[in-house]
Amino acid sequence: MVTADRDIDVLDTAVPLEGSQYPSLASVLPSAAWYEREIHDTTGLVPVGHPRLDPLVLPLPGDARRPMPGSKTPAPSVDLDESTIPPRVLGHGIFTIPHGPVRSGVFESVEYLVETPGEDIPYVGIRVYAKHRGIEKRFEGLTTQEGVLLAERVEGVASVAHALAFSHAVEKLADTTPPPRAQYWRVILAELERIANHLDVAMKCADAAGLAVAVARFGYHKENILRLVGAATGSRFGRGIVVPGGLAREIAVEPGELATRLTEIIGHVRADVELLMSTSSFLDRLRTTGPLDPTLARVHGALGPVGRASGLDDDARWFRPYDGYAKLPPLPAPSSAVGDALARLQVRWAEIWNAAELIRRAADVLEEIRSEVLCTDVADCGGRAVGWAEAPQGEVLYAVECEDGRIRRCKPRSASFHNLVLFHDVFRGDIFTDFPFIEASFGLSIAGAAG
Repeated sequence: MVTADRDIDVLDTAVPLEGSQYPSLASVLPSAAWYEREIHDTTGLVPVGHPRLDPLVLPLPGDARRPMPGSKTPAPSVDLDESTIPPRVLGHGIFTIPHGPVRSGVFESVEYLVETPGEDIPYVGIRVYAKHRGIEKRFEGLTTQEGVLLAERVEGVASVAHALAFSHAVEKLADTTPPPRAQYWRVILAELERIANHLDVAMKCADAAGLAVAVARFGYHKENILRLVGAATGSRFGRGIVVPGGLAREIAVEPGELATRLTEIIGHVRADVELLMSTSSFLDRLRTTGPLDPTLARVHGALGPVGRASGLDDDARWFRPYDGYAKLPPLPAPSSAVGDALARLQVRWAEIWNAAELIRRAADVLEEIRSEVLCTDVADCGGRAVGWAEAPQGEVLYAVECEDGRIRRCKPRSASFHNLVLFHDVFRGDIFTDFPFIEASFGLSIAGAAG
């Protein structure tokens, strides 16, 4: 796929396939490396010339049956090969510390293989297979109405964004456009989800610093946002409301009332942000920690706040606008060239303020819309299309292929999958006690990365 003219085009190419091999693109397109690892895990196809084909989402023995997404065969039962992968860093005194997949606290299951001489962290290996659920195969054979329910559960913290991206793909196939009322409500729901996620990142950064009061305060603000979403949609995660064609039902809170309640919450958030960001001991832990070089971010195409904190300004809401974003005046994407954990948090603060402003503007427009229509009919469709949405973590992509109204193939791509590979490269000069700050500042979803 390639972005062009505020859209995304699908490129098909024929590659020489000798047995189960094809030429790797990783040498000319570094960001392809993880995608090729995932393809190998799920299909067995070998990218010749790949720098290192370690298992990623599904560690299987070489002769094992593979799920083969897009085929009409059911997913097989598999026995995982969990043997230790060879280290990348060699030398006297270097050893590997496995961190995870089960860790203290409420963390997703991921295994970090920390290669270290004792305190510094030259390299971190990442294995996400403990969260792999075989999502791609689960889409096959579903109707599009069933598919959107599964899309919401690919990455629970970004349920609205995934439902939007999936719905956009289906709406392209059906050549339909949601009613204006649904388009602006979609903006509001997506921005509430963004605020909740960014508050969660702030809470985890404060927790890494041992600031119990800040953890409680930002947890309280996040809870209030989730309750507002729950009051509006009947689900704290905004599930079951976004469907292909628009919205499934009316929102239970008037737009003006929602904007007023949000303004009150944001006022309290601002007060606590001022206190946190004037705490020198907290800032010292984030400043210069986990820097992502802007050149590397650009070469890889880092997404979301991670990319914007390293000098990139790509934001699908404005570069490839959809729903109400295409009609609202664009807000400049906050960015920084510093690239450290502090910059990533500062970008998130700015995005919270922008999200609140977008919600206010969308609510004002909704107050003027007289039509009560929330959804247009989506006919059974066939073909292939790509949909996208800017999740809190960055751009979510859905490549959907339908046949006679049912899903033949669906490939979701979360921003976390794309960004997680950069986690390898931000530990230069950092030590073990910096690890939780760096992980929190990336705001990753392991479920989204594992699929």
